[in-house]
Parts: sequence; C-alpha cells; structure tokens
Amino acid sequence: MTTQPLTNQELEKLAPSLFTAEPCFEASDKYHFISTISVVDEIRSYGWYPVSASESSVRDEAKEGFQQHCVRFRQLDDFLNPGQNVLELLLFNSHDRSKKFSISAGIYRFVCANGLVVADSVFESYDIKHIGDKENEVKNAVDNIVKAKEKIMDKITLFENTMLNESEKESFARASIPLRFEKHLQVNYKDLLEPHRISDDKNDLYTVFNTIQEHLIRGNLNGINKITGRRFTSKEIKSISTDAQINKSLWQMAENIAKIKQSQSVA
Repeated sequence: MTTQPLTNQELEKLAPSLFTAEPCFEASDKYHFISTISVVDEIRSYGWYPVSASESSVRDEAKEGFQQHCVRFRQLDDFLNPGQNVLELLLFNSHDRSKKFSISAGIYRFVCANGLVVADSVFESYDIKHIGDKENEVKNAVDNIVKAKEKIMDKITLFENTMLNESEKESFARASIPLRFEKHLQVNYKDLLEPHRISDDKNDLYTVFNTIQEHLIRGNLNGINKITGRRFTSKEIKSISTDAQINKSLWQMAENIAKIKQSQSVA
C-alpha cells in the first residue's frame, strides 16, 4: 500500500484487468460494458486518488483480463494530514460477471497496514449498474461515502473505548474462526489473539478486532485437519471476495459486541 497516489501506469502493472476494453465472451448482448479505468478517472475527478489495486488469479486462461479486481482510494486531505485510521473508498468490479460493479467504504489502519472493509450495517455498498446513468450512480456513491465518514470514524472511537476482558476476547476469537476455516479444520482460538507488535498488546475492541483480522487474512496459523489428522499452516487470503467478506463479518461482530457492552454499562 502506497502513501502516494498511483498513476494509471502504476495501476496497470498491479492490475491489468482495470484496462480491459471489452466484456468477457460469456457476457450477454444485454450486458452494457463499463471500463473500470474510466470509473477510476471519474472518481479522481471527485477528489479521491487510488492508492492500491489488486486482481484475482484465474484458472481459466480464457478469462485472463476479465477477472475480479479492486481499487482503493483516499481523499487528498488524508495524504496531506493522515490520521492513524483513514477512510477509503473501495471500487470492486469484474468483466466476467463474477463480481458486481460496486463502491464501498473501508478503513486503512497505518500501524499494522490493515485494510478493513466496513460492514453494510454501517455503510451500504452501492452497485453501479451495467445499464443506465453511470456518472450519476458513481457520484451518488462517492457523495454518500463522504457523508458517512463522520459516522464511520465515530464507530471506530466507540470500538477503541470499549474494553474487553479475557473471556470476551476469547469469545470474539472463537466466533471468528468459522469465517475462515471449515468445521474440520481446527485452529487454536488463542493464536488469533496473539498481537503482531507490542503496541497491539491491548484490550480495547478495535485493537482486538484488528489483531484477529490480521491473523485470519495474512495466514500463518497452525492447525490440524480433523478428518485426515494432518497438520497445516494457513495461507494469506488472496481472494478479493473472501477478503471483503471476512472483513465485513468481523466488523459486524465488533458492532454486536459494542452494543452488548453498551447495554451492560447502561443497565
């Protein structure tokens, strides 16, 4: 993840599928093709600049260049005066119909280089239809992310001010395991709570959330396959869809924990 905006030349090196100029051969005649890079340029015109790009790998070589891809953007203010947590705009698309064209909100945490995705309960994702008035749809999505910024940052403050005891941390870790691992793959939930750095040895909900997220996404967790008895080490999540889904689900869990803790303090 860069701290400077990426040029189109740099984006093309990271995710060539952004520049695909036609839909996949499987798309129907009703499918209205939208060039991803044209939307990237449009989002730039609203004051958001790309900082990263990625694309999924493909098994079918015929679909190379049409696969899922994601671009993350930040506002100019956050380049000039970045905080510990920065709001990002996430653009998702594919040209093989495997991923809808959509815009979501995300958070980038500088201390651990974690790219989080905000759950739909906090910010609704906006689909950009492959028919209709694309320009108005993109502008509407961008405007709504800007409007939601304060609400999202307030949610982070709530997480940071919500303290968890050891039992609550362990409950969070146990509940997160099915987001990444099938039932027959057993890992030690305590491993998900091991901080990657001294500064993350804390008990607030936001730090615990980030610690668990980092373990699930980046991998390197040891476990055992209960069916075969073989040991395994988890790999880093490379799938754009899986990454986003785990992030959204973890965020929703954190929200639920914060609500429960708040209700206890009020009572």
